[in-house]
Parts: sequence; structure tokens; C-alpha cells
Amino acid sequence: MTRSPAPLALLAILAAAASFGQDFPAIDDVSGQLSGIRRQTLQLQAIPQVPVYRAMGSGSGAAAAESAIDAAGTPDVTAYGVRGIDISHYQHRVDWSVVKNDGLSFVYMKATEGAEGVDEEFAANWAGAKTAGLRRGAYHFYNFCKGGAAQAALFVKTVPADSGALPPTVDLEDSGDCKAMPAKAAFRKSFAAFVTAVQAAYGTLPVIYVNSNIYAKYFEGENDAYKVWVADVKHASPDVPGWTIWQYGWHGTVAGIAGEVDLDVFNGTPEMLAALDSDDPVLVAGLGPR
Repeated sequence: MTRSPAPLALLAILAAAASFGQDFPAIDDVSGQLSGIRRQTLQLQAIPQVPVYRAMGSGSGAAAAESAIDAAGTPDVTAYGVRGIDISHYQHRVDWSVVKNDGLSFVYMKATEGAEGVDEEFAANWAGAKTAGLRRGAYHFYNFCKGGAAQAALFVKTVPADSGALPPTVDLEDSGDCKAMPAKAAFRKSFAAFVTAVQAAYGTLPVIYVNSNIYAKYFEGENDAYKVWVADVKHASPDVPGWTIWQYGWHGTVAGIAGEVDLDVFNGTPEMLAALDSDDPVLVAGLGPR
């Protein structure tokens, strides 16, 4: 979730080429064509909900991952009528008076990271989303190398217990400062302490945000009651079963937010979204324990 905007290298090349054409009248026609292409590219960048995919990771596996993404194509999310976004300080200051008019139903925002980090834009985003009339939720970026209880304490201290909020979410991604990711048993013990404290403070289990690797390593086959938010930009549908929220794009645009933003859909109706903070599987109609 905490990704910085990718550079638009293609636009830089086109701009440089167009400038070069201005110095040589003999290639004015070529320069004009390049400018036209540049305008079209900018227009495409501005279309909401059309993500441009990137490969996860780097090195020798990056090319293969990129090919897999290209082969999969753009997911068709038209079947999902409840749209949302997730943001952090990477989006800087958001104009919520404009965002509320872009067809969104919910927004998750980063609140905390590890045992000490508080997102600098959280307070403004928390207040702004409420003013805009959007269902809002907060997420914690979990550090696999820190104790779960200390991380929960920071989250609870930072995020108000709002009865109208979406359930808290814990973002589970590889922790870059870990020399090695913990074994499953060690993680589950530490994570249980995090969950116990968060559930006591907010009256509901947190949603877990995972990719297929994290899910397979730490959650698959455990019969947990967690609702799952899956990050999968590579497939036409999520690669983790029983999902509740699907983050299907990392490079979307939304009116009122400068730069790129993560795109999400909810697997249900607006009424089901309203009941998402309930742990009663009858109320959530299929989004309960797996």
C-alpha cells in the first residue's frame, strides 16, 4: 500500500523529442506528431479506474513477472459496484471536496507503521473523508520484526474508535528491515497479540491485507475468521479465495488526488459494506469466517 508514484519516463522522452524538433524546422511535422502523441498519453493517464500494471520485485524475476502481467491484461471490475481507494502520505494533501464526487464508496488510509511510525497525513485524511461522506477505515503497516502488542498499542493510540468506521486493517507485506521473515509459528504468536488488542479496542477483528505469498505462508489452511483484502494486479480475478476487498490497480487516478492511487473494489453490496464491521457471518452474508 505504501508505494511512491512511478516516474513517467515515456513522457519525458516525448517531451525532449518535441523540444528537439522546435530547433529544426525541417522536422516540424514530426514534432507535431510527437506533441499529439504526448497529448493523447496525458489524456489516457487522466482516465480513472484504468490501472497501469507494474512487476513486483526486481532482478532476474522482474521480466517474467512483467510478462505475466501483460498477458493477464486489465481486470474487468465492472461487476463490482462498490469502489474504493487506499491512500497514505504518498498522496500528500487530498482535496476531499472533489474526491467525494468521483463515484467512490470507501477509503482506507494509513495510520501507523511498526511500533513508532505515524502517517503524517492521517489526521487530515481521517477528518476529510468524514466530511466528504465516505466510509473510512484505517490501516497499520505491520513490521514482522517487531512485537505485535507494541504495534497494536500505537495503532489504538492513533486511530479513534469511531462506530461508523470500517474495520481496522493490518497491511502484511514483506518487512524490508527484517534480515529474514519469521517462521509461521513465531509470526502467529506475535500477530495474535496484535489482534487481541485491536479487537478489544474496536470490537471487531481486523481485516488482513495480503498478497498470495503472505497468505500461503502464514494463513492458508488455518480456518481463521479474518476477512481478506487481497492485493493482486496480475490476474483477471484475485488469486486468494474468499476475498472481501480486491486491490486490483496501483496506478489509478482520482479527482482531487495528485498523482497515482491504489484502486479497490468490495465484493458485495453497499449494505454488506455497511455491515463489514460485524463479525456475524449472517449479517455479512458470505463474508464471514472462511
